[in-house]
Amino acid sequence: MAHHDAGKPLSVNVEKVRDATVVRLDGEVDLNVSPKLRAELKALTGERRPLIVIDMSGVPYIDSSGVATLVECLQSTSRYKGKLRLASLSKRAAGVFEISRLDTVFSIHDTVEEAIQA
Repeated sequence: MAHHDAGKPLSVNVEKVRDATVVRLDGEVDLNVSPKLRAELKALTGERRPLIVIDMSGVPYIDSSGVATLVECLQSTSRYKGKLRLASLSKRAAGVFEISRLDTVFSIHDTVEEAIQA
């Protein structure tokens, strides 16, 4: 029986789309799941993936720990001259980036396709 508690566990799906590595997130990104996300992203930046696109269409909400995890990934990718782009943010998630002024730091796109081609 499905009960509605505080968000479902985050699922992270990684797939190759042409030259990009698309990371599809499904679920809320908060303090509880940030370590899991950090580990997944660290594995990708460890492989020096040239373009990582985070598909956030399935993320209703992201908190500051989630944002910090993405900032860390952005720093890692820029260290090896890779790129990290965000796609399909919900209004609420986008708001978190705007409040923290990180919408100017991240490359944010409406769709995954746009992010890959940018």
